[in-house]
Amino acid sequence: MAPQREWFEKDYYKTLGVPSTATAKEITSAYRKLAKQHHPDASPGSDEMFKEISAAYDVLGDADRRKEYDEVRAMGPAAAGGFPGGFPGGGTTFRVEDMGDLGDLFGGLFGRGRRGAGTQPQRGADVETELHLSFEDAVQGVTTSVNVTTDVRCHTCSGSGSAPGTRPDRCPRCGGSGTLQDDQGLFSLSQICPQCGGRGTIVTHPCPTCSGSGVEHRNRSVKVRVPAGVEDGQRIRVKGRGAAGRGNAPAGDLYVIVRVGSHGVFGRRGRNLTLTVPVSFAEAALGTTLTVPTLADPVTLKVPAGTPSGRTFRVKGRGVPAGRKSATGDLLVTVEVAVPGELTDEQRTAVEALAQVIVPPAHNRLGV
Repeated sequence: MAPQREWFEKDYYKTLGVPSTATAKEITSAYRKLAKQHHPDASPGSDEMFKEISAAYDVLGDADRRKEYDEVRAMGPAAAGGFPGGFPGGGTTFRVEDMGDLGDLFGGLFGRGRRGAGTQPQRGADVETELHLSFEDAVQGVTTSVNVTTDVRCHTCSGSGSAPGTRPDRCPRCGGSGTLQDDQGLFSLSQICPQCGGRGTIVTHPCPTCSGSGVEHRNRSVKVRVPAGVEDGQRIRVKGRGAAGRGNAPAGDLYVIVRVGSHGVFGRRGRNLTLTVPVSFAEAALGTTLTVPTLADPVTLKVPAGTPSGRTFRVKGRGVPAGRKSATGDLLVTVEVAVPGELTDEQRTAVEALAQVIVPPAHNRLGV
């Protein structure tokens, strides 16, 4: 691998913000952080900065190229003295081999390494769909199915893109490498093979079902296990059930967004169920015993004398069932004193008599 002119002109360690003694892991970490920050999709107008970062990592992220770069840099500017104007040519390449999730994040938009991005399988896209559940199913958990329409591996060619009984041929132009090399003395330039698009193979007999793409668009049913206690808006990941990958690459993931219906009696706060129970003034003042419903059997709740309207009682363990990492919720019962809209003559007389006994005069209510 011959050195490029940029090696003498630019400090790649400074570009990535790491010392020359940085480990390979530290270099990769710094690159991922900067690439996310300056990628044109995330930060419009930062194309040049992104190219510089990618060029730096293309050299420092490869152990052999980094060693050669360090040796060339140690020689100083004199290393280029034998060539007018320094070394000719050059150019940089991008790599995704060591980018991990970052490569998936941008869908392979910037994979143009020495081996050619086309030779790398392309992971399938992630897919989202909604699942509407009843209140009870969301609380108790359920296994159900959702229908999604996505790209799936072609059932005729099993993803190869070739008609049955045939297979892709090696590209005659690049010999199956996916790239073309242009040796210019000290420099070796590479580009993606225009004939095969970097795949290294050519489908000479396309599959009649998928026309050579290896995938087809089809509706399918996917089984989903909904855990007990799922909340409205929560996303459930079903690994590998998204769109099919290209070139027999892994499929993407399916994300199921849960929509939970309401209940006629209960409300919900996280893992706790809520319930409002009306009581009369007499029951609140004198105390009473209530029978309240739960998701299973009814329970008895004792309301002590002098309970104010709006007080909430907790019934332990009668809420949303426990998941693997959380405890079962509680039932929160709020007592609300019911005020009648209309009174009979007898009721009015009784209330007026009671008011004379227990309600203090107006001028004493605020302590004045």
